[in-house]
Amino acid sequence: MAETIGAGPDGPGDETGASGQPNEVWPRRWLRAFDMARIFGIGFLVLFVVLRTWDPFPVQILRLKVFDFYQFLHPRPLTAQPVAIVDIDEKSLAEVGQWPWPRDLVARLVTQLAAYGAVVIGFDIVFAEGDRLSPPRLAETLPGIDEALRTRLRQLRGTDSILADALSSTPVVLGQSGHHDAASGADRPLDKVPIATLGGDPRPYLFSFAGVVRNIAELEAATPGRGMFNLVSERDGLVRRVPALVMVKGQMQPTLSLEMLRLATGQSAYAVKTDEAGVRGIVLAGVEIPTDNHARIWVNYAPRDPSKYVSAADILADRLPGERLAGKLVLIGTSAVGLLDLKATPLHTAIPGVEVHANILETILTKAYLLRPNYALGAEVVMLVLVGVLMIVVVPRLGALVALIYGALVTAALAATSWYFFVAEGLLIDVSYALLAGGAIYLSLVFINYLREEQQRRQVRSAFSQYLSPTLVDQLAGDPERLVLGGETRTMSFLFCDIRGFTAISERYKSDPQGLTRLINSFLTPLTEAILATDGTIDKYLGDAIMAFWNAPIDDSQHSSRACRAALDMLVRLAELNNTLAEQAAEKGEVVAPLQIGIGVNSGPCVVGNMGSSLRFDYTVLGDAVNLASRLEGQSKTYGMTIVIGGETARYVADDFALLELDLIRVKGKQEPERIFALLGDKDLGRSQAFLDLQSHNATFLERYRTQQWAAALEAIAKCRAAAPDLRLAVTYDLHAKRCAAYMADPPPPDWDG
Repeated sequence: MAETIGAGPDGPGDETGASGQPNEVWPRRWLRAFDMARIFGIGFLVLFVVLRTWDPFPVQILRLKVFDFYQFLHPRPLTAQPVAIVDIDEKSLAEVGQWPWPRDLVARLVTQLAAYGAVVIGFDIVFAEGDRLSPPRLAETLPGIDEALRTRLRQLRGTDSILADALSSTPVVLGQSGHHDAASGADRPLDKVPIATLGGDPRPYLFSFAGVVRNIAELEAATPGRGMFNLVSERDGLVRRVPALVMVKGQMQPTLSLEMLRLATGQSAYAVKTDEAGVRGIVLAGVEIPTDNHARIWVNYAPRDPSKYVSAADILADRLPGERLAGKLVLIGTSAVGLLDLKATPLHTAIPGVEVHANILETILTKAYLLRPNYALGAEVVMLVLVGVLMIVVVPRLGALVALIYGALVTAALAATSWYFFVAEGLLIDVSYALLAGGAIYLSLVFINYLREEQQRRQVRSAFSQYLSPTLVDQLAGDPERLVLGGETRTMSFLFCDIRGFTAISERYKSDPQGLTRLINSFLTPLTEAILATDGTIDKYLGDAIMAFWNAPIDDSQHSSRACRAALDMLVRLAELNNTLAEQAAEKGEVVAPLQIGIGVNSGPCVVGNMGSSLRFDYTVLGDAVNLASRLEGQSKTYGMTIVIGGETARYVADDFALLELDLIRVKGKQEPERIFALLGDKDLGRSQAFLDLQSHNATFLERYRTQQWAAALEAIAKCRAAAPDLRLAVTYDLHAKRCAAYMADPPPPDWDG
């Protein structure tokens, strides 16, 4: 139904407030509340929910690393448990010999363990082939023996039979290993293990192996139990969960630890509980062993306990106290490095695989289960949404500090809750992803607000940069408190530049003022670039003139050198501009005179800062050194020099540039004389022999001139002219020659100071 605008107070149009002004209707208020930052926040939240539901490897590994950290901080405590490991260790290999051992020796190991009182023996080893050291086999494989010995060996009993006898009289579980090759173990059918199912079919959720590496048939027939000992690592190589049941050739098979418990409890069957999410647990002897939905047991590791290990060599040599293994579940495995059965776990960089099975048994026997319930995903997604919504709704309403404290409190509360459930209940509930998502949403909100403020700042900079130097604008944007009247005293360098003969140029453009404006802009632009390229600050433009300074607002210890470099660069850029103007004039059939400038540079103390009125002020400089720089620019025409610098500047840069002393002058408004110099070029020119000769002749001239040796001074001028015919010094030396001639005719007064 269409809305009618202005239908009255009860109609669907805008509401009217007490002031008579229309209030915003709810959609508009809602849109204002959900500004761009919140919209981005919602987008991020949806993205994180999708990622968590998809659960790619980086999300999985983050979750698993958090659980690893929990185990590292709170491992399962060491307690006296009926689990022991008979270790085929380096000591055993040294005393008995290399592995594999003869089967009669393994039989003696089994018999001795039974005598020590072992309840069940589990082999984390597979006897996949007949014993190569069995006497009947040696009779067929040993070369060079006589027929009598060969016959005698055939008559001896095989070691595999000896081991089978030992296994048949002892509760033993033989280990076997799943294999990717379907042909492996296909020579005989697997034993069907009685496994009942409670709920749905568990087989689609179980790890599956196409084939199996089995023990030889004679040994399997003699033993009451067989279990898979595969330790399935996570994608990062750590063993955290171990399957309790697996599929092998289409049949469910128990694992080594589970089968040992079945024999120890005298049971003949298992039961598997499943629900809509997958496997829930394995029931054995009326006790449910919880698993994840793939029938994997989370191993609750304890710190390493060397007392759990017994060397196989000590068993064979009967060096063990009689009660050491009585009533225990005994695992036979290896820690020898050369046998390559080392695994990485959340607590250990490398432990023997047999110790992982021992930790599984102890986890079950102590009921110290780590539980990742099937509802964990739903709970974590709900937590993620709640954290995200809180961030989106609350953070934009808070100040930066309060928002930071709020985020820290939310983080602490969630982390503490997750930690409590881990310690008290063994529950593995992941809060890291929710915290990561909340942090990302928080940062996105902050970043978008920052972008908004940065845009506003750029607008302010753009407006103010028309009046102030870019460097100063940046400083004022970062420190607005500097926008006050006042200044500071600094030693700085100053540059004044002016076009010579500007009146005549203006007269040529009297009928084209826009053309004059374009000319001035084309002149000021490259010269300004030369100043900014050396970190100078443009103080102001005075028609065709430029005033600039260095060492403010940014500290610059090389301010004198930078000012001189800028002056030389201005000459290079002016020459390029004159070439461009000449080419443009030639295209029109015109002839233009090149632009010429005069530059004055001086250094000295001044006051720099915001000066003016409380209504309007400029960032500028005041001081005698500034005035002198302006006067030096005016003197550049007098001496026919393009760049004239003061004595203080020359003192700083004498070693870096080609400087030639011009005169000792007393400028208007000053009583103290000022030594002035011409800046003719860079260091390379200053080190050339021709320039050094010119400096020497020039110094001789000035010394004779100031001691009133007029004839000798004129001779020195002639040598100066000869030494530098191409340095445009004619005006300077013409001026000095006229003075010498005048003083010869009319000597200066006795108090003349040069």
